[in-house]
Amino acid sequence: MLKTLKCVSPIDGSIYAERPLLSQDEALDVVARATSAQIDWAKRPLEERIELVRSGVAAVGALNNEIVPELAWQMGRPIRYGGEFGGFNERASHMADIAVEALADIEISDDDQFKRMIKRVPHGVVLVVAPWNYPYMTAINTVAPALIAGNSVVLKHATQTLLVGERMAQAFHQAGVPKEVFQNIFVDHETTSALIAAKSFGFVNFTGSVGGGKAMEAAASGTFTGLGLELGGKDPGYVMEDADLDAAVDTLIDGAMFNSGQCCCGIERIYVAEPLFDKFVEKAVEIVEAYKLGNPMDEETTLGPMAHKRFADEVRAQISEAVSDGATAHIGTFAEDDGGAYLSPQILTNVNHDMRVMRDESFGPVVGIMNVKDDDEAIALMNDSDFGLTASLWTTDIERAESIADRIETGTVFMNRCDYLDPALCWTGCKDTGRGGGLSVIGFHNLTRPKSYHLKKA
Repeated sequence: MLKTLKCVSPIDGSIYAERPLLSQDEALDVVARATSAQIDWAKRPLEERIELVRSGVAAVGALNNEIVPELAWQMGRPIRYGGEFGGFNERASHMADIAVEALADIEISDDDQFKRMIKRVPHGVVLVVAPWNYPYMTAINTVAPALIAGNSVVLKHATQTLLVGERMAQAFHQAGVPKEVFQNIFVDHETTSALIAAKSFGFVNFTGSVGGGKAMEAAASGTFTGLGLELGGKDPGYVMEDADLDAAVDTLIDGAMFNSGQCCCGIERIYVAEPLFDKFVEKAVEIVEAYKLGNPMDEETTLGPMAHKRFADEVRAQISEAVSDGATAHIGTFAEDDGGAYLSPQILTNVNHDMRVMRDESFGPVVGIMNVKDDDEAIALMNDSDFGLTASLWTTDIERAESIADRIETGTVFMNRCDYLDPALCWTGCKDTGRGGGLSVIGFHNLTRPKSYHLKKA
């Protein structure tokens, strides 16, 4: 019996897309073709690879009117937000812009006796395992620089966004990237692990759950395959007494609720200086009560369903447990909340770090808010987490913010903004968020290896 992957739409529970799984032998053939094609791809001039990637990105943009409703059907993001092409293009374009400098040879000497230098050379075949929550932007973080650096790419996308990898590969092929150089595959977890264990790839980049990251590490054990892991977060915001309150509330609540809270760098816990706490909560509740939960195909909808009922069930469980333990829920149940994927947003106070909602990744439209007496208490609470992806600080004092940032265990610190990925900065994390670094010059370094040349002249 043919095994398939099925994307169940959160809109109505229907099967929106279905694709047959590759067997392990078929998947190994994909790798073999990628390995062979990579040799000629790496020989092409860097400028040619850059332009082909730029053309591939533009080809994806040309499909945006088709992609936006597809995303709504696959993972529930409202069409009013226009998809992901802005960030997709920004990230890929930046990596293309810096490629010549980032990949340049490091010249040590070239004199009468020796020519010495360090080159950046591609790993070979790069596997990209991408998530469903921002499926185009998370994939392009690695796809663009990997191809530019001379690697071939095999892309495996999440079942919830089954059509994304297919769309990307078709667009890049249309732009002139050889089919064997960029391949999209449909495989299950077992086949993915078997491919990694067989040393099929020079580098694997995975964005997803902590459990998924552990599975990747287990599969790669003993192979010495390079891994880049971004495994989510429990990102905090800290609002100091001198903050612009309106800006802080607007930005942090949007950072908590946008995309139905399904963002690895979304805000999941907020600490507010005592003098601002009551007003902050009041304004936050006012914003969230004005949201319109509903069908993401409706232009009026501001909050769509979560991508799957099981994700919504976990958020409901965290909220229910917190309320049972004394938390105060400020948002009533929306009429459109069906007990399934359509979930009411929630703001909780009287929370503490004994509650799962303040410790486990929620990945949904809920945020807990606590008051704090001073910076030391806020820092201790921000660091009291198994995760470390981003943190958002709100103050008018940049020196204070930098001093606090130095003490926070995280990958990125924002001041007076949140929930954004700057492609010029390294996207990285610590603790259970994983290890690695995407985008920026460091992203190119992670997608290549150094090779030293010590040439003695006759």
